[in-house]
Amino acid sequence: MFGYYLDLAWRSLKRTPVLTGLMVLAIGLGIGASMTMLTVLHVMTDDPMPGRSAHLYTPHLDPLPRDYKLRDGSPDPTDDMTWPDAMALLKAHRGVRQAAMSGGSLLLRPARADLRPFYVSGRYATTDFFALFGVPFEQGSGWSAADDAAGAQVVVLSETLARKLFGTGKAVGQTVRLGEHDFRVIGVTADWAPKPVFYDDQTGTQYSDADLFFLPLSVAVDEKLQVSGNRSGWVHGDDTSLTSANMTWLQFWVQLDTPAQVAAYRQYLVDYSAQQKALGRFQRPPTNAKLYSLMSWLAHENLVPGDVDLQLWLALGFLFVCLLNIVALLLAKFLRRSGAISVRRALGARRRDIFVQLGIESALIGVAGGVLGLAIAQLGLWSIRQRPDDYAKLAQMDMSMLLGTLGLAVLASVLAGLLPAWRACRVPPALQLKGG
Repeated sequence: MFGYYLDLAWRSLKRTPVLTGLMVLAIGLGIGASMTMLTVLHVMTDDPMPGRSAHLYTPHLDPLPRDYKLRDGSPDPTDDMTWPDAMALLKAHRGVRQAAMSGGSLLLRPARADLRPFYVSGRYATTDFFALFGVPFEQGSGWSAADDAAGAQVVVLSETLARKLFGTGKAVGQTVRLGEHDFRVIGVTADWAPKPVFYDDQTGTQYSDADLFFLPLSVAVDEKLQVSGNRSGWVHGDDTSLTSANMTWLQFWVQLDTPAQVAAYRQYLVDYSAQQKALGRFQRPPTNAKLYSLMSWLAHENLVPGDVDLQLWLALGFLFVCLLNIVALLLAKFLRRSGAISVRRALGARRRDIFVQLGIESALIGVAGGVLGLAIAQLGLWSIRQRPDDYAKLAQMDMSMLLGTLGLAVLASVLAGLLPAWRACRVPPALQLKGG
C-alpha cells in the first residue's frame, strides 16, 4: 500500500511542476538558512571532551580587594588564579588529578638550515596535564613530578610540529631551541585539539589552532618565559612577577569522579578562602569560591557570540515564514483535488487512507527540499569559513547534522501538510460528486 501511495504522490507532484518547485524551493531555503546557523551553534557548544567532561572541574577563588570594581570590557581576575593559590591547591592534592597551566608563545629556532625561526604557541603546565585531559602520545611521554620540582628543561611537541622539525624520524631525544633555551624532547603527542580550547583564558582564541608544545610550568616561571593570556593585577606599583600573590594568570583544572568528591572539593575551596581571609590576604566572603564543571564553565564564559544567536533566531523565523507559505500552497493544491478525493471516498477509501496519501506527498516535498537545503547549507557554511572569526573554520557539517537536515526538512513539510490534508479529508464527498 505504501508503494501505491508513493506512486500517487509522485504523479501528483509531476502534474504541477511549478507549484512543486515553489514548495521545494521554500522548504530548501528555510532549511538551508536554519541548518547553517544550527551547525555553527552545534560546533561552538559541543562537548570538547566527550567521556571526560563529566569529571573535569575548574576551581575559582576571589582574592580581590573588597572595593575592587571590574571595568567594562576588562577580564575578570577571578577567572584565573594566582601562583600561590595554584601551588597551594596542587600541594593539597584534593582531586584525583590536578594541573595548573597557562599559555605561552616562543620563538623557535630550528636546527635545519632550510627552516627560518618562527613563533609557536603552546602550554606551560604541571605534570598531571596529560593524564588529566587524556592527551594521546605518539612517542615518549610527559614529564614527571620530579621534573616539575627540578625545573627540568624538557619539552613535549605536537605531532605537527615534530614532523615539521624532524620529518618522519624519531623526535624523542632531539634538542629544540625555544626562546633562549634548549629543551630536550621527551614526548610527541598525537594531534589533539579540543574545541573550544576550554582551558585557555584568551578571549577570542578558544577556537584557534592547537598547542604545538608543552613545557613544565616551573621552567616558565624560573626562566621568565613569555606568557600569553590575561594577566590581571590589582595593587598599583606592586610586584608584577609571575609568583605575585596580587596577580592572576593561571588556569587550574581538577578531576573529580564522584558527587562526594565534588562536594568535598567545593567545601575545601570555601575553607581555604576562610583561612586566607583569617590571615588577612583575602577580603571578600569565602563563599565567593566557586567550582565549575567543564560544561558549566563554557556556559559561564558565554563563548557563543551574540551575532550567532541573533542570526540563528532570524534563520528560524525565516523557516517559519517558509512553512506558512507551504501550508498555503498545499492547502490550495489539496482542495483543488477535492473532486478526485471524493471519487476515491465514494469507491471506499477511508479518510485515514486519504490522509496518509497526502502525508506521503508532503514528505516527498520534504525530501526534495532537504536535499536542496543541504546544498544551500553547505554554501552558507562555506561563506562562514571565509570570515576572519576564529570559530569560522569549524563550520563543517558532521553526520548527525547531515541526517538532522534531512529529518528536519521531512518533519517540517509533514507538519505543514497536516492542516491541508485534514481539510481535504473533511470535504463531504456527496457535495463534490453532486456538484460535478
